[in-house]
Amino acid sequence: MSLLLDHLFPVFALLALGCMLRRARITTEAYLAVSDRLVYFIFFPAMLFWKLGGAPKNLGDDLPLVGAATAAVLCVYALSTACIVWGKIGAFQAGSFSQSCFRINTYVGMAVSISAFGEEGGRHFAVLIGLTIPTLNVLSVATLIWFGGEQAPVSRRIAQSLRALLLNPLILGCLAGILYGRAVGRFPPFLENTLRLASSVTLPLALLSIGGMLSLKGLRDHWRLSLLASFFKLAVLPAVGALWLKGLGVAGLPFTVGMLYFALPTSTALYILSAQLNSDTELASTAIALSTLLSFGPMAAALLLA
Repeated sequence: MSLLLDHLFPVFALLALGCMLRRARITTEAYLAVSDRLVYFIFFPAMLFWKLGGAPKNLGDDLPLVGAATAAVLCVYALSTACIVWGKIGAFQAGSFSQSCFRINTYVGMAVSISAFGEEGGRHFAVLIGLTIPTLNVLSVATLIWFGGEQAPVSRRIAQSLRALLLNPLILGCLAGILYGRAVGRFPPFLENTLRLASSVTLPLALLSIGGMLSLKGLRDHWRLSLLASFFKLAVLPAVGALWLKGLGVAGLPFTVGMLYFALPTSTALYILSAQLNSDTELASTAIALSTLLSFGPMAAALLLA
């Protein structure tokens, strides 16, 4: 019990605080939008660069972990796509539903990884998200384009999506950190202290922003699909992921980090992508909120494996 209180309570407390600040109108929608951009484009990439660049390691050590995560996501993606087709989920909702089944909230994951497993856990998680985010984005865009509306030519949407993928700040931060770690391996004290200071604001700011954006207003109209997506994300993905981790021989701390990765709530980024590619944003916001509320149990189970 102390393990859960020590490492999950702080995360959910900041999420709750973010929600209360928004309801009390201390924070506004405009503030949250700016805060989210600061975290996404500056602070979190800087944190990933610092975590990976200051601790050179052989990426081959994490390839089984990355392979298991990628395989599990592909399996759940296939299952959720079959559900869209056979369950006759509407084209407008298909993209948001699909993303909700397999995308992960990297901010929550990094916060829990560092709190529970220290710097080594944070580095494993940073490598994991850096090498799986491209796959997650490609799958998300593929479904949104396939089922999306006709507001823009498919070729233009593909080009926009590829550009966004290549310029993704999280991917760039991870790649820069990996390259720096292999080439240099240590930051000079002034840069180490600067990156540590910048990184210290990243996760609190991100969690407050996520909490402020949580909303269950659309639950009455979207509870079935939101609950089904949460089932895929928080039950099916961890179960499939555990099989792949075992099958590829992942053990110890990487196994626990992998299970935490699978148990995370769905990503808030799916709302933005759904809006950009003409999918159901109300379903997206409801699925984000519901999976966040339901994720305590799966994340607790993952931590208890440590």
